[in-house]
Amino acid sequence: MWILAVLAVSLSAQETKPAPKEQKPAEEQLPPEEDVASVPQQYSFNPVRSKRDVEVGVFYFKKGDWKAAALRFREATLWNEGNADAWLRLGETEEKRGGAKAAKAAYTKYLELAGESKLAPEVKKRLEKLK
Repeated sequence: MWILAVLAVSLSAQETKPAPKEQKPAEEQLPPEEDVASVPQQYSFNPVRSKRDVEVGVFYFKKGDWKAAALRFREATLWNEGNADAWLRLGETEEKRGGAKAAKAAYTKYLELAGESKLAPEVKKRLEKLK
C-alpha cells in the first residue's frame, strides 16, 4: 500500500514541474540587424561553386527562364571570373533577354579568356551583329 502512495506522490511531483525551455546563450542570439540573410554574399575564388552555378543556369536556360539563367551565369562569373563558359552562356542569355549591352560585355570577356577556342569565330559574329 505504501508503494502506491509513493508512486502517487512521485507522479504528482513530476506533473507540477514545468518542462525546461531550451534557450540559446545570449552570445548566439543575433539581433535582427545582424541576421545573416541580410548580409551581402562574399565572393571568393570557388571554381566548384562556379561550375555548379553554370549547370543550374543551363537548366533554367533550357526551360526558357532567361532571368533565372542570367542570374546563375552572372553568379558563376563572380565565383570564378576566369570561367569562360559562364561568360559565353551569360552572353547568350542576355542576347535572348534583349540586353545587347550586357551581351556585348559578356561576349567580349569570353573572347578575352578564350579567344583561341573553336567557338570564338561564332562569338565574334554574334558580337558584330550586336553592334
